[in-house]
Amino acid sequence: MHATRRALLGAALATPALAQSFPERGVRYIVPFTPAGLTDIMARIMANRLGEVWQKPVVVENRAGGNAMIGADAVAKSAPDGHSLLAITLTHAVNATMFPQAPYNLLRDLSTISILGSLPLLVVVNAASPIRSLDELAATARARTLNGGSSGNGSPPHLGLELFRRAARAGDNITHVPYRGGAPGVTDLVAGNLDFMVSNLPECISQVQAGRLRALATTGEARHRSLPDIATVSESGMAALSMTNWTAMQLPAATPSAIRRQIEAATLSVLAEPDTRRRILDAGFDVEGLDSARSEAFLRAEVIRWGRLVEEARIRPDA
Repeated sequence: MHATRRALLGAALATPALAQSFPERGVRYIVPFTPAGLTDIMARIMANRLGEVWQKPVVVENRAGGNAMIGADAVAKSAPDGHSLLAITLTHAVNATMFPQAPYNLLRDLSTISILGSLPLLVVVNAASPIRSLDELAATARARTLNGGSSGNGSPPHLGLELFRRAARAGDNITHVPYRGGAPGVTDLVAGNLDFMVSNLPECISQVQAGRLRALATTGEARHRSLPDIATVSESGMAALSMTNWTAMQLPAATPSAIRRQIEAATLSVLAEPDTRRRILDAGFDVEGLDSARSEAFLRAEVIRWGRLVEEARIRPDA
């Protein structure tokens, strides 16, 4: 009994001591995507500032592949000491259903520190298209077959396309054309080889601003500051199409609570800084900064929402 009490007391005392010494060394922040994408940009903004706060390097490590699961699995299986962080997006919430045999469990093996930022998608057509509103796109989709592009099966643009299919009551009149990334799809839309896309905003906004594409609506809750004249899907009478892509910070679920709280506090503090917020806004994101509890609830709701769509639409991974 005495030995057991001593062991329990030692464990209780060790956790605060560990938290006080965190970080003991450099921290790696794994981004399971290629460099220079939006998720990578957000991670580097956070890594640079957290490194200054902690006075230890926070190094972004890009581990792309496996539909963003290779990097996620690496963090899920890393030592739960706070020195390995993970950047996730809506893609990971979709993967939870689309890849039931994944080597890790998103909700069991990883814990969310914060939903850092989000950004809407845009419903876009070629500038030469006669379609000038979301209503007109829906009516056209009910009348004839349309080709809708996306950045791949299960990607946020594909999810947006499926939501539009349902909201427009278009049935089989929309043919999904998946690409390996958003840029090739946008290029084909500009060339007139597609009828429309529900595109990630950063991948199409320059073409909208250049007059090569016409934006019909944004899927965010509010009009985007870069395109204030473009109505939201809710304003356009299609609230069922409301959605955002987002990025969050995670770490192994077994990380001691004291360390998790310390990382959460530093992260939320950094997100509240005016200079950091400006850099995130300049990158195209809206700042979210949800605490851990709200972030976990949000993630679980996203897994349920998109899991239901994946199953109903029978979305399968790219071949």
